[in-house]
Amino acid sequence: MAGVLTLLVSCNETTITDTNRPIVPKTWSFESSIRALEIAPDGSIWWAGSNGLLGHSADNGETWSVDTLTLPNGTVPSFRSVAVTDSAAYALTIASPAVLYRRGLIEGVWSPVYVNLDSAVFYDSMAFWDEQEGLAMGDPVEDCLSLLITRDGGRSWNPVPCTDLPAIAKNEEGVREAAFAASNGNIAIHGDEAWVVTGGIASRVYRTEDRGRTWSVVETPIVQGSAMTGMFSVDRCDDLVGLGWGGNWDVMEDNLANRVITVDGGASWALHQPGEGPGYRSCVQYVPQSNCQGIWAVGIPGISQSWDGGLQWSTEPDSSFYTVRFTPDGRTAWLAGRGKIALRPVNKPAQ
Repeated sequence: MAGVLTLLVSCNETTITDTNRPIVPKTWSFESSIRALEIAPDGSIWWAGSNGLLGHSADNGETWSVDTLTLPNGTVPSFRSVAVTDSAAYALTIASPAVLYRRGLIEGVWSPVYVNLDSAVFYDSMAFWDEQEGLAMGDPVEDCLSLLITRDGGRSWNPVPCTDLPAIAKNEEGVREAAFAASNGNIAIHGDEAWVVTGGIASRVYRTEDRGRTWSVVETPIVQGSAMTGMFSVDRCDDLVGLGWGGNWDVMEDNLANRVITVDGGASWALHQPGEGPGYRSCVQYVPQSNCQGIWAVGIPGISQSWDGGLQWSTEPDSSFYTVRFTPDGRTAWLAGRGKIALRPVNKPAQ
């Protein structure tokens, strides 16, 4: 089902391994629009994008291995979801035929472990609680979100029945609540919990406290009601604090209701600094080791940073990137977007 091509891309700059040395910005180009990016537990970097491309580097980008996967009908898929555990990597195609691939890190071969031929499928994001249990989400096919659960290390995946999920919202014309495959950022996992965010005619937070066995849904005041409004991304800082970000794709500068915050573990959500700070962004991430004060929001309008929990912002105009992830020490940011991957130092302000 999958053809695999391995390509090495070299970079002449020195790989940085000494934590006392400054981090040198680097950029690599690929023939792919890349919206899914993750840092594995072992520190390797994994990405998935268009043109059937999946890439990873185990040496801070000095060399890259890039695989091209082909679907059974001969077409190359587009990937918007990627996840990595200690033992395997996973990638999920966006639309029909939807195929979820697993690659054992030792075996090094991508194999299909779930296939959905429904013409209406559209998958958005994927994340894991641990080695065995993971979650993938997509737009509704019936009257509920499309949620997939694995409990055997990604070797098999089962849809969550609609009877176990809250009903999706619909407007008078029958248009349904959906989600955005913009940054692999629709899911935030913390302990046994997970948040899954939606958008469009309704933008809500689906919550589970028991690894997907039971679900509830919480309304939010973020802008919603039309096709390109709502949450595009969510991140969680600790037991209580989390931030959802998106906005109005058609009016990107609108910052009146483009982000929401929770301070009670997701039980309720409020607008965050309405009318202040950046507008639309496709990805939001807390900077590790920043005590919930460091936040990056990334999207077509630019790369925005805050170091006081989102009260004040600085923005670097750059339309290249859709998504960002950080190394656990919070020193390095990895960004992905239009045909490129970039490494950037995280310059925290002096205390």
